[in-house]
Amino acid sequence: MKLKATKGDDVQEGKKFDLQEFMNTLNTLDPQNIGSWPLAAKVMVYVIVFIVVLVLGYVLDLSAMRDTYASGEQAQETLLEEFEQKVFKANNLDVYKKQLADMEESFGSLLKQLPKETEVPELLEDVTHTGLGSGLEFDGITLGAELKKEFYVEQPISVKVQGDYHAFGAFVSGISALPRIVTLHDFTIAPLANKFADSGAPVLTMEIQAKTYRYKELSEEDATSKKTGGAK
Repeated sequence: MKLKATKGDDVQEGKKFDLQEFMNTLNTLDPQNIGSWPLAAKVMVYVIVFIVVLVLGYVLDLSAMRDTYASGEQAQETLLEEFEQKVFKANNLDVYKKQLADMEESFGSLLKQLPKETEVPELLEDVTHTGLGSGLEFDGITLGAELKKEFYVEQPISVKVQGDYHAFGAFVSGISALPRIVTLHDFTIAPLANKFADSGAPVLTMEIQAKTYRYKELSEEDATSKKTGGAK
């Protein structure tokens, strides 16, 4: 027994989407007369245009906005950290002021511990004894001109000695152990021709500049100049 196809089956078969027919239809479309296109073609074009607009909008606008938003967040974090640091400093301002006052007082005390006079004769004697005790021979000690700084006076002393490396090392160690503040600068070492120590080591010559310091007091000349300047 054959079954007759119903009317509904005919309708469903007619509604099936034929891709080949749709592609043929697209090939016959006239781009100059969009109004004559079938509804399905128009809908498809509208969907494609909508998707393209969304993609371009994201790429050209939303991505830039996201970058701006990310940089804004980073700037906000930086400003927040700076604000927290400033708040912390403001809350501890009195502590910082006290620390600064203590540092100024301590610095002033250290400056006052420096001798008020250079005491060059005693210092030269200490340097000479240190050098001789280290096994060095002195070629000369020359005093330079004092250099006045803001809080202290610097006295340079040029020293020229002969000896070997071990004697030089003992001399430098002895100078650093002196009770007076003495610093060593700008040394040059050169060998002496055909001269050897008792140990067989070559004898060298060394030129070095020592510096000592003293506390700078307000001299009568400075006080007079300040009074004169204040009276103008």
